[in-house]
Amino acid sequence: MSFVEETGNSLLALFPQSTNVDKKSAGEPEAVEKGARRHGIMITDHAERGTAVDVFCAPEQVVAAAKIMDEIGFFLEAVTGVDWIKEDRLEVIYDYNHYGFEPCRVVIRTFISRTEPEIPTISHILPAADWHERETHDFYGIRFAGHPNLVPLLLSEDADFHPLLKDFTP
Repeated sequence: MSFVEETGNSLLALFPQSTNVDKKSAGEPEAVEKGARRHGIMITDHAERGTAVDVFCAPEQVVAAAKIMDEIGFFLEAVTGVDWIKEDRLEVIYDYNHYGFEPCRVVIRTFISRTEPEIPTISHILPAADWHERETHDFYGIRFAGHPNLVPLLLSEDADFHPLLKDFTP
């Protein structure tokens, strides 16, 4: 079993027994691209997608996922968002990587409400998340519940806007 498959199997603990690892070499099914898939793990072709494992999970599972990623030696590269204004939701994306012999970049994604954009912080597990979550809060207005210092990082302290939301007008 490869390191990528071991990583996928470690993450399977987050999901019900019925969830299978989907192996796709030529990209995601159309339903995943449109965000219809709510949870699951897909082993992808790193050369084509830039990731080896793509995970969709529920917002309440990101802390457990961060614990697993930390336990198996991954580091956090970035936390960011995507505004799906027509679907009235935000996507929160966590990029992880591992210094190993085979490429094993993992992306963990979840969707949250655009009107109540809140998700648990992972900064107590991975301290590197501190600034990434603050930046994501600045740009998308996503509140990271339990974050110890969720103050503006790049915007002024009196900013009452989030410039990467699609309905933002300067």
